[in-house]
Formats: sequence, C-alpha cells, structure tokens
Amino acid sequence: MKVTIVGAGAWGTALAMVLRRAGHETLIWARTPAIAETINRQHENPLYLPGLRLEPTIRATAEIAALGGSDVVLLVTPAQHLRTVAASLASHVADTTPLIIGAKGIERQTGKLMTEVVAEALPGRPLAVLSGPTFAAEVARGLPTAVTLACKDATLGAHLLNAIGTPAFRPYLSDDPLGAQIGGAVKNVLAIACGICVGRRLGDNARAALMTRGLAEILRLGRALGAEPATLMGLSGLGDLTLTCNSAQSRNMSLGIALGEGRPLAEIMAGRHSVAEGMFSAGAVVALAERCSVETPISAAVDAIVTRSAAIDSTIAALLDRPFTQEATRLHA
Repeated sequence: MKVTIVGAGAWGTALAMVLRRAGHETLIWARTPAIAETINRQHENPLYLPGLRLEPTIRATAEIAALGGSDVVLLVTPAQHLRTVAASLASHVADTTPLIIGAKGIERQTGKLMTEVVAEALPGRPLAVLSGPTFAAEVARGLPTAVTLACKDATLGAHLLNAIGTPAFRPYLSDDPLGAQIGGAVKNVLAIACGICVGRRLGDNARAALMTRGLAEILRLGRALGAEPATLMGLSGLGDLTLTCNSAQSRNMSLGIALGEGRPLAEIMAGRHSVAEGMFSAGAVVALAERCSVETPISAAVDAIVTRSAAIDSTIAALLDRPFTQEATRLHA
C-alpha cells in the first residue's frame, strides 16, 4: 500500500520506519520544507531523531497535494494543530481513505478529543486511533513495542491491524477509540506531575502515589465519558501511563523535572523542538472533568502550575492537605 504519515516529528518518523518494514510505500509529509529536504537528501531526521538512519525508500514532501492516492493516512501532528492540518487534506485525500490518528491530546480551545476534531474537519471519513506506550527512538530502532489500535469498524480495524503490524511492532485491536484517547491524553498531564515530583526530590513513594491516583483520575473521567475500564487498564491507558511517568525520555516528564528543579517554563520551552502535549491538554482535561462533575486534583494542580504559574510548593501542599478518603475497590467506582 501507499501509506502517508502526516507529521515529521519523532513519532511520525518512527512510524514511517515501521510501515516501511511492513513492506509499504511510505511517504512523510512535513510542514517545514527544510525537514523534508533533509530526510530525502540525508536519509535521517536529525532534528527529531538524531543518529537514526532511514531507509532510502522513505520519502518526504512538504506538498500536501502529494498525499493523493494514499491507501492509508496516519495523522501524527501535535494535537493542537490537528484540526488545521486535517482540514487541509480535504481536497487531496479520498473520502474512503482510512485515517489513523496518532496524536495524543485534547483540543485546548474546544475540549474535544482528536476523533471529534478530525470528524469535524473531514466529515464521514473512516477513523481509527493508534495509542500506547511508545518512545519514538525505540520504535525507530525496531525494539519490541505493543500498542492499541482502536476502531469502531471491526472489519476496517482488522485490515489496519494486519497492515501496520510487524513482529516488533504489535498492535492489539480495540473497539473503544474513546478510551484509547482518554488514556493517551491524560497520561501526558500526569507525567508532568511525576516529573515535578522527581525534580523536587519528593521520592519514589510520592511518584508511585501520583501514578496510582492519576490512574484513578483517568478511570473516573473515562467512566463519565463512556469509555471501557478495560481499555483504560490496557496498553493505551495503564501501559502508556507507566512508560511516560517512569522515564526522562518522556517529553512531558522531562518538562516536569525541569519545572520541579526550579527552571522557568518559558526558558524550558525555548530550548525545545518537540511538543510536550500535557502542557496544552492540562486545562482541557480539567475543563472536561468539570463538565462531567469528575474530580481530577492532580491534573488541576498541573494546570495551575503550567497555565497560571502557580507556585509549585504551595500547589503540592494543597494536594497533600486534601481530605482523607476511601480508595475505590471496583474499576467502575
């Protein structure tokens, strides 16, 4: 098949390598012509995946019209830019072409999930969601990885599963795109919290507590929105949360570590090429939770720090001063 990856960041480039290994003709669309030129000339993406060689048959373009004739399109742009990029595909990608959404986040201005954003920008298109515990560099190197591929259409899901899967890149099929998206979006916010915990030297006990109580926030919000608890306890929920909150490879956790160490947010962001989605999704997660009458105190604390410049120590103190309560004993509680 001809498969196009829309987005030339680390994750988009890694997915191009996976799909080429699966035997497909692979094209990367880059917003910046210089990145496309570098990929085509040097067969690498030094800005986002330095030191990793791409197969020469992987091509890149900055021309949106080149996406015509694609059999599958993967949307791997930053979440806050997905609407604009998706809309630009309307006259170039056939109405029947399946779209796999690999962006993780919630649209800041509308509070909508990525499937909702794409459905508004490209109505009626076949959609699937790809999510799970993935560091792009490890996927690019061909290290074993398992992900969730969520699709409401079982026939389409099975087709895509077989198309993108390889021995080292193992997709597991789900019929719950909603749950896959909630896990992928909220874990980015929680990873910032865990990073702050590390940067402030609060200890491993505190980080374990943040992860566990953060998972409770994912489960509460997911239940309120109609997601399956099993999805949130799977690769795209607990799996992604575990990976992202345990390694400074995570853009979101490394952002939190820098904040916890006392560095100003503007200074941190000035030295970065990649997007830490949790910084932009935090407010949207909290607003969505408020509409659903769901408590998300950890997400709210992160939002206060990254959006309103709340003092870290007093924000942590407020979390620790919350009333004692009972731990849920059922996944739906």
